[in-house]
Amino acid sequence: MKKWFALSAIGRDRPGIVADLAELIYECDCNLEDSSMTILGGEFAVLLLLSGQGPELERRLASACKHLEWEKRLTVFVRPLEGEPSRYGAGERTVTYELQATGVDKAGIVARIARCLADHGINITEMHTHSRPEPGSGAAIYTMCIRMDVPTTVGIPALRERLERIADELHIHIDLIPAAGSA
Repeated sequence: MKKWFALSAIGRDRPGIVADLAELIYECDCNLEDSSMTILGGEFAVLLLLSGQGPELERRLASACKHLEWEKRLTVFVRPLEGEPSRYGAGERTVTYELQATGVDKAGIVARIARCLADHGINITEMHTHSRPEPGSGAAIYTMCIRMDVPTTVGIPALRERLERIADELHIHIDLIPAAGSA
């Protein structure tokens, strides 16, 4: 019977981390189904979706992860899933939107926008943020890009209105547009 696992790892970035994780997966007779990796500052972070079969698979994976933590100084966490994974809201009609918020960096930008989206039942599927000095003044400019699944039952005008209020309160600019290829 096929079993599914989520594996996350974080550690100081260096060449070979992906190879170390791929070898762990291969040596445990698992298949890498999906992955997302990034480097934030000097830290490498990854989330992997694995599948495999066989007796004591969970124990073998846990043991291999502990070995990798010790040998390569990574923090690794593996969690069994309850059955085959499915995306949140699968079967629900949604439209993919993209949101970009830009302004002088200040506390609360992500918290306020994410709460607004959650209150509307919107699932954030991808998010990237960064802060960079503005040429000339050197002021920290914060940019947040979100990709999200918006249920077709959500009133877009009401969502835009609430986002505009947040933008005014935080003195930032927010754009909300349907993603390319969305209906």
